[in-house]
Amino acid sequence: MPSASAIANKLPVLERFKSFYRNLGTMDLDSLGDIYDSAIVFRDPIHELRGLDNLHRYLFEMSASTTSMRFEYLDELVDHDTAYIKWCMYFSHKRLGSKVIEVRGISHITFAERVTYHEDVYDLGQMIYENLPLIGSTTKWLKKRLSIQE
Repeated sequence: MPSASAIANKLPVLERFKSFYRNLGTMDLDSLGDIYDSAIVFRDPIHELRGLDNLHRYLFEMSASTTSMRFEYLDELVDHDTAYIKWCMYFSHKRLGSKVIEVRGISHITFAERVTYHEDVYDLGQMIYENLPLIGSTTKWLKKRLSIQE
């Protein structure tokens, strides 16, 4: 079990990570190298990227297609070189209208001086499918139908 001081030494990495994503409008892509290792592995339900240049390209394209995005951090569990951060993302996308969409998820990161692995886990249906005109109502109906009713 790592000591409290060993964990405290890792907090600057986590704070840089969380600060970077807190608000897309203030995201400084030039600072990626301060947060991520050059050999970063990034995963989410849609992508698996390797390397800082690929992550930079992905984040640049994502920021160009969203009109707003911010993260609210709900909880975190930090161990020696691993953290799980529970969050709620609020965003609006040019192709989905002006509605702000809320998605809950968890980021799993491993780190030393910088983040070496970053995986975001979230419900892709909640993020996209439920917000498309025809598919959305069907997806919501299906989720309600499959849920356990009390």
